[in-house]
Amino acid sequence: MRRRRTVTDLPPGTLVAGVDEAGRGPLAGPVVVAAVILDPARPIRGLDDSKYLSEERRGVLEPRIRERALAYSVIEVSVSDIDRLNIYHATMHGMSSALAALALLPQLALIDGNRLPKQLCCPARAVVGGDASEPSISAASILAKVARDRLMTALDALHPGYGFARHKGYPTPEHLDCLTRLGPCEHHRRSFAPVRSLLQPALF
Repeated sequence: MRRRRTVTDLPPGTLVAGVDEAGRGPLAGPVVVAAVILDPARPIRGLDDSKYLSEERRGVLEPRIRERALAYSVIEVSVSDIDRLNIYHATMHGMSSALAALALLPQLALIDGNRLPKQLCCPARAVVGGDASEPSISAASILAKVARDRLMTALDALHPGYGFARHKGYPTPEHLDCLTRLGPCEHHRRSFAPVRSLLQPALF
């Protein structure tokens, strides 16, 4: 079992929000960002980085987080915003929005990664690998991942030729092959190179 390191220098009762995203790397679909304030009186066993958990385990933990958390929010950053802002700034915008959408104002935000959004509603720390070390970030990771996977499965029903339900928009060989044969749909990120290259006219 991997050892978890958590923030230990905070006074008891400090409202800490964990923030994480899902979907920075895919060629299609939104980025989903979640923020979670866990309730110390209602601990949740088995929290971890969503990438280390099976789909079944994420499906068990996700409703438990929603039920037991003091507050949570889940934000979608659209493909149009990703193309307009670029993926980095779109993700930072989503993190700010997820924190602002919480029903409780946190006293500190722990944000997965090494960068912080410029405009936040509370003090914040960047935590590299936080989705595997901080329970609140792990919870946010799970909410974001489950929400995005459900959304991509729904998009698969609308655009069945791309296999969104299987690869969730990531640039797998299957997805790249479908993209080449069918061309981009409205949910593909046109600012991403594999999609952009198919939109440029051929040069003869």
